[in-house]
Amino acid sequence: AERAAFPMAVFMCRAVLPAHAEPRGELGAGPLLRWMDAAACLAAEKHAGVSCVTASMDDIQFEEAARVGQIIAIRTKVNRAFKTSMEVGIKVTVQDVLTNAEKIVSVAYATYVAKPVGGVKVELKPVQLLSAEDHVEHSLAIERRRIRLGYVQVFQKLMQESNKEGDFYTCEEEDAVSTEHTHVQSTELVLPPHANHHGNTFGGQIMAWMQTVASISASRLCRSHPILKAVNMFKFWGPSFVGDRLVFNAIVNNTFHNSVEVGVRVEAYNCEEWIKDQPRHINSAFLIFNALNDKGELLTFPRIKP
Repeated sequence: AERAAFPMAVFMCRAVLPAHAEPRGELGAGPLLRWMDAAACLAAEKHAGVSCVTASMDDIQFEEAARVGQIIAIRTKVNRAFKTSMEVGIKVTVQDVLTNAEKIVSVAYATYVAKPVGGVKVELKPVQLLSAEDHVEHSLAIERRRIRLGYVQVFQKLMQESNKEGDFYTCEEEDAVSTEHTHVQSTELVLPPHANHHGNTFGGQIMAWMQTVASISASRLCRSHPILKAVNMFKFWGPSFVGDRLVFNAIVNNTFHNSVEVGVRVEAYNCEEWIKDQPRHINSAFLIFNALNDKGELLTFPRIKP
């Protein structure tokens, strides 16, 4: 019935198994990010009729945790198609099979680009609007696109201004922890299971690897198992392929009492680039974590020394 009402929508359900869980018994953010990307990509390709790749994902907030034995439902739908890209809305809910209670885990928006066919760009058809909600999301999509484009420009301008000023923050507190202690580097080889049918690395797989290194970085401050609360400014600057080596560098940027921001940069190398040390910067993002003690109370992160 839902498929008939929303022909361009994709519905995906996953049971949370022990293999998907972190030490606390909750669904790990890595598997969830992979599922979200896969479901959104299916909706994009259903609309485009050709292969699509992840271009970016808006700031993601995680509101609820899922535990082993519960059901994750992911609903994705193309909100608006532009010339060669489209916005896909993603809604994630968790359902308890015993009580039938359902809660929202996350609502996110991702941008996908249709891959050229035979070197020719694919011009996307307009989205068919069937409901009042469709019309609202279609109108909001153009505003969200404007914000995305402006977001990157503003951030780059801030970086340029801070570099010119050369006024760097220094923490004088004796118990401040050096960020050098939080640096984590990891290397992954892209294998066929990590890629789509065209050999491009799944965006969700890269997000999952990023979450892993960022979590390790954050754990070096809280000495506990960090909980991912948000992913900010996740954008792909270039593709990677089967056979590439992906190098992930994560470091704590700052702490904010009960939360911490970890920056992650991803660089790709093929065999020739690996030997010559010529990386391709393919992705960066900022991940926000908090952590709980045994009583379920938020832990306080120490001050850091950049």
